[in-house]
Amino acid sequence: MYEQITREAEQALEEFLLKTRLAAGDIFVVGCSSSEILGHPIGKGSSMDAAKAVFRGLYPILSAKGIYLAAQCCEHLNRAIIIERNALSKDTEIVNVIPQPKAGGSFATVAWSSLADPVAVEEIRADAGMDIGGTLIGMHLKRVAVPVRLNAVKIGEASVLSARTRPKYIGGERSIYQQDAASLE
Repeated sequence: MYEQITREAEQALEEFLLKTRLAAGDIFVVGCSSSEILGHPIGKGSSMDAAKAVFRGLYPILSAKGIYLAAQCCEHLNRAIIIERNALSKDTEIVNVIPQPKAGGSFATVAWSSLADPVAVEEIRADAGMDIGGTLIGMHLKRVAVPVRLNAVKIGEASVLSARTRPKYIGGERSIYQQDAASLE
């Protein structure tokens, strides 16, 4: 079962990366309900094994491309983010907390124990992301978020939604825009 979860996470991410233009140095935020993956209501069946399976499916692919994984904590930690220290600018404020399965969530706990130099921050503006199980990652995406429709719509029993971001259009009808920034809509 957990191998299947890993494969589904890999497939969803690989499809996402084929449809978008993420580059080394970009940040990819993941909200992941291990409860939903196993068919339980969010927060009612946390599973370190399911979280590890998803992490195994996502992290190696992202790190091989130089893309930073940002793991969103659950609402008990106000949806804080766990990320590598070197992904942050010098002026980003780090907060003092270590996620646990019942206070932060299993996925954030796995990220904390797996990243080389993890830190927690209250907010981030990620370039793209994946919401596994209705965890509401939108607060951590740059403006403007654009849905990325995937054929992979589930990991385990959890629904998968994903998005990338693009620069805002400004200036109105007389403005000229860079085509590569808009071409993935």
